[in-house]
Amino acid sequence: MRYTPTIKLSTRLVAFVTMIVTCAMFILFVGGSLSFQQLGRQYLNHYLNGIVDVIDQEMETADSTEAMKHWLPKLLQASNIVEMKLNSKAGTLYHFQSTKQQYIDEERFYLIDLPLKRNQGYTLHFKILPPYVGFTYSFSAMWSTTLAIVLIIFCLIRGVRWLQAQLLGSELLEERGRMILAGQVERFAKGDSREWPYTVSEALDRLIEELRDARQERSRFDTFIRTQTFLDQLTGTANRVLFDNKLESSLLEGGASGGLLMICIEDLDEATEENDKTDVDALIVNVGECISNIIQRYPDGILSRYYESVFVVLIPHQGPKEVSSVAVQCLKAINKIVPPAPMDKSNWCHMGISMYSEGDRRGRILDEAEIAVKSARLEEVNAWSSFHKDKSDDNELSNVRWRTLFEKYLNPDKIHLFAQDCYLTENTGQPRSIHKEIFVRIPENGRYIKFSRFSSAIVNIGFESVLDRLVCQCMVRYLARQKDDSQVYSINLYVIPFSNQRYFKWFRYLLLGLTQKQRARLCFEFNESQLVRHLDYMRPVIRMISGFGCKVIVSEAGRMIVSTHYIKDLKVDYLKLHRSLVKKVEHRHENQLFVRSMLGVCRGSETKVIAVGVESEEEWEILKSLGIHGAQGRLFAQEKQLIPPPQPDIKVKPGKRKRWKTSSVAHHK
Repeated sequence: MRYTPTIKLSTRLVAFVTMIVTCAMFILFVGGSLSFQQLGRQYLNHYLNGIVDVIDQEMETADSTEAMKHWLPKLLQASNIVEMKLNSKAGTLYHFQSTKQQYIDEERFYLIDLPLKRNQGYTLHFKILPPYVGFTYSFSAMWSTTLAIVLIIFCLIRGVRWLQAQLLGSELLEERGRMILAGQVERFAKGDSREWPYTVSEALDRLIEELRDARQERSRFDTFIRTQTFLDQLTGTANRVLFDNKLESSLLEGGASGGLLMICIEDLDEATEENDKTDVDALIVNVGECISNIIQRYPDGILSRYYESVFVVLIPHQGPKEVSSVAVQCLKAINKIVPPAPMDKSNWCHMGISMYSEGDRRGRILDEAEIAVKSARLEEVNAWSSFHKDKSDDNELSNVRWRTLFEKYLNPDKIHLFAQDCYLTENTGQPRSIHKEIFVRIPENGRYIKFSRFSSAIVNIGFESVLDRLVCQCMVRYLARQKDDSQVYSINLYVIPFSNQRYFKWFRYLLLGLTQKQRARLCFEFNESQLVRHLDYMRPVIRMISGFGCKVIVSEAGRMIVSTHYIKDLKVDYLKLHRSLVKKVEHRHENQLFVRSMLGVCRGSETKVIAVGVESEEEWEILKSLGIHGAQGRLFAQEKQLIPPPQPDIKVKPGKRKRWKTSSVAHHK
């Protein structure tokens, strides 16, 4: 990068002009001083030559020596001559010494020897005060020089001010360039009207505007590509490609469980032949909206238009009762829709449910759902049916049991926090740990329940703020007592609680209570879909977090198709891809396309894209070839318990003394 001088242009020019003028004044002052000195010496020499001529003429008369003793001292004393000697070959004929006390150094006296022209062999030696030695500054005598100096200084000040005013525009343009290089493009997108040169300022404004439009167009184009690839054009829901991808990724997760709901619309082809296409499309859109509104409370739920007349809903981490409840609600909502003729109002929609667990095949789950739909058709009314399996999930918990479990374990003494390292790839290719992501676990029957399983229960019960407060407070206490101040921790936070102003103030005061080093060791993660949905009131939250020196991370990116313009708007530090995009990515070209799209969106910004859930070398190699910036998963580090709950002290209740004697006495009695 080129070196950018830190001194302003006007400062450099003003310093140059001032130096030139000062040097010119100094040269003139030195030259004038030397001229004054030389003129003084010439005048003194001319005066002394006159005295020498007078003495030379008097030496020709008789009794000249005696006569000089009377008039010469007065002349010499009036001429400020300190000492004079008349020397000849025979010696000193006359010597004059002034009686006035002189308070100057001997080195400063002016000494000169002048020979007599008419009287050969005679020499006069003078010791006289130097010229101007007794003079002080006189305004009357030096007014012209003083006025010239004052006029030069005045013109210099006026010229400097004029030069600064003329260069103000270039300084504003230079400062704007510095801010743009510092990354504040949005703040200085429009230049000041005083910037100069005007053409450069106008060209910069136009280029920044075109760059902003290009970025928005790039974001819209990337969103369009993902939409055309993974979304249904009519309903805006996931298409078959995306749903198959999500379902297969869910089946490969450790401890995976959940349900699949298939909704079939009957006689849609006949309705299309007898009605306008817009009426049939409106029916499909209404059905999609009804189902989408019902599954909103499930964070990981996915709705897909699998075929033209078939919708499929994936509800991970839920049991048969919860999935059946979703089917009942969907059926009630769909019964309110009036289908076009010749569709039978009471027999046009049938649903089938199939439960899955880890290791099941995708095709088998879909076949079981289709069998359940056929069972529902046999009732000849709008109905739903479930495919019965031999094994059932006995670990399903109701909301009441979830609340009891949360109230028991979501407290500072019993919370279980796990951590997993997140790595960023260096230029050398070696991964470097940047932070540890914090996970909450709930113990049950000797094992831990993962957050992915009870996250929807947290939302249903309304414990989001309770969980976030607890995790934040535990991490603050952990940072306070930890000696190693280099480790950074990432905390997952819900978005919905920040809509409450009291919760926002509590979070702000929590960060204010930390030191600058402690705040630098914290990162905060937010779910992408929730963040984009509530972007209006989350903007000040993200800016506050960045202002405090904490990192901002967006997690589960790519799970839903949303606009990615928020990345540059919020200046996100890290973007973590959803696990479904990473799972078996070497065999899924549509996922590779999605990853390339996310990397293209983040190109040109400081945002780093991190792949979450990397578990094999094949996945990591293809992700590196795509240009991923970092990774997190079991391939690099396992989840380890960070804050184990304190073990309760076992207190022995003291009993009575000599209880055996008491029992013995009672026995004898």
